[in-house]
Amino acid sequence: MNDVLQAFGRAFRSMLHPRMLALTIWPMLVALAVWLGLAWVYWDNWSQWLSAMLSASDAVGWLQQHGFTGVVRYSVWALQWLLLVPLILITALLIAAVIEMPLIVSHIASRDYPALEKRRGGTVAGSVANATAAVLVFAALWVVTLPLWFTGFLAPVLPVVLSAYLNQRLFRYDALSDHASAEEYRAIVKSSRGRMYALGALLALLYYVPLLNLLVPVLSGLAFTHFGLAELARLRRVNKFPSPPITGERAG
Repeated sequence: MNDVLQAFGRAFRSMLHPRMLALTIWPMLVALAVWLGLAWVYWDNWSQWLSAMLSASDAVGWLQQHGFTGVVRYSVWALQWLLLVPLILITALLIAAVIEMPLIVSHIASRDYPALEKRRGGTVAGSVANATAAVLVFAALWVVTLPLWFTGFLAPVLPVVLSAYLNQRLFRYDALSDHASAEEYRAIVKSSRGRMYALGALLALLYYVPLLNLLVPVLSGLAFTHFGLAELARLRRVNKFPSPPITGERAG
């Protein structure tokens, strides 16, 4: 667990560099602007669509017949926000992962791991495939677990658990794609999966902190880059992985 906390702390330290500070806020601001703008225009349409879906439910029909239309209206409003929040989160994280991760990895590697050899096990296609899979699984889990959000007990836990999955799945590939071979990437994911989830959960908790949550997408990229490159350096010291020829093999 020490390596998780070290990566977390190093991410904060790295974020204070002017080059990283320039990247921090705009992914979340862009995501907020996009989705709040869409909500401003289409909120009533979304409400009608969700109301029509809920009306097909026997439970909602019973509530409407017995005069509980206010409960149904509140449920529609709450459901819209529950769907809007992950869309904002996904958009901000995708901006950080797709656009900013190459800059983040280059910055961290040059300053903290200058001797780490690049074995380029990842590809652009692999990065796109990884991001697509991460978003699809996250969205499916969010939809499947929606009924549990209304239990009250699990409502504070589910966002952290789901965001932990998204964080580690989205950033681990790009953090290692330049420096790790395909074999090394698979070995690190296998040996560090639990710690990556722990780091993802730690970062997910910051979404509950006002203002600081604006920085989480870039902070996540920094934290997983520190964690991944440190694990890679340790793996090479322990196992002395040979340097393979560049074959274009995708890292998982």
